[in-house]
Amino acid sequence: MKKPLVNLLGAMLTLLTLAGVGLLWGYQTVISYSQSPLKISTTQEFEVKRGSSFIQMANGLVQRGVLDDVWKLKLLVKLKPELAHIRSGLYQITPEDTVSSLLDKLNQGREMVFAVTLIEGQTIKEWRQVLQQLPRLKWQDDVFNQVLTQHGDTSGLPEGKFYPDTYHYVAGDDIKVIVEQSYLKMQTELDKAWQGRDKNIPLTSPYELLIMASIIEKETGQASERPWISAVFTNRLRKNMRLQTDPTVIYGMGDNYQGNITRKDLLKKTPYNTYRINGLTPTPIAAPSGASLAAAAHPAEVDYLYFVSKNDGSHTFSKTLTEHNRAVDKYQRNR
Repeated sequence: MKKPLVNLLGAMLTLLTLAGVGLLWGYQTVISYSQSPLKISTTQEFEVKRGSSFIQMANGLVQRGVLDDVWKLKLLVKLKPELAHIRSGLYQITPEDTVSSLLDKLNQGREMVFAVTLIEGQTIKEWRQVLQQLPRLKWQDDVFNQVLTQHGDTSGLPEGKFYPDTYHYVAGDDIKVIVEQSYLKMQTELDKAWQGRDKNIPLTSPYELLIMASIIEKETGQASERPWISAVFTNRLRKNMRLQTDPTVIYGMGDNYQGNITRKDLLKKTPYNTYRINGLTPTPIAAPSGASLAAAAHPAEVDYLYFVSKNDGSHTFSKTLTEHNRAVDKYQRNR
């Protein structure tokens, strides 16, 4: 009786040993597999649709040739069950990714992030053309006014009220995600500029500061000149002189502007022609940067009333009309 029992125990020990060896081999195989690179040579997009199971996701990767089989993946999540909790979204898969790093992305929801830069000095019309072309974004035609209304502004005048910056979004986001961020940032920056302004400037509201900043933005070729350009317009307002700035004329012309301003254009009275109207334009003419807001709030302490382009992005500033005419002769009339 003892011999069969010994044989049985020996057989069981052998089986347990084989099973242990098998488990160790399986564990080492799966761990090695988790660190293996994906079978791709270029960066790809991979979408996990809402409601997809882990197996459906894995099969999708196999069908695309990113992985060669599913069973190792199943074994991996048996060892690390937390990796099976994937999140829907659009992901970027790179040749540097391993099976493990990919699962980490899906598990943590590190979706592919898109970026768009809204450029200072541009108009809502120009921004709209950029935003409409963005991939993977839900567009709404009247989004700027929708955001204004949502925040209690029923003017229907969005120009200049949104901050130029780089914004980020993920696939499937609504365009409002970007536009509202831009609006809220402008409110913050404008309030900061208004609260910290030189109290002697001839502006009566944050909105007037915004208008002034937009004009400064459009006239600025070199960043260092912003406070001087601001000073010219501020000094003119104090003396009840018209601003006489070409960008306001261009804005008022709208689609009629074809690259040149004629004498007839300068003589035509529009709400934005500062050669014909007194004071500021009724609205901003573009999106001002933070630097232009700061310049509007703190003009340089200089007596300049005129400036003219030197055709290299910079300007010559003058205190008198005689000096200004000489500069115009030098840099403009003899071109």
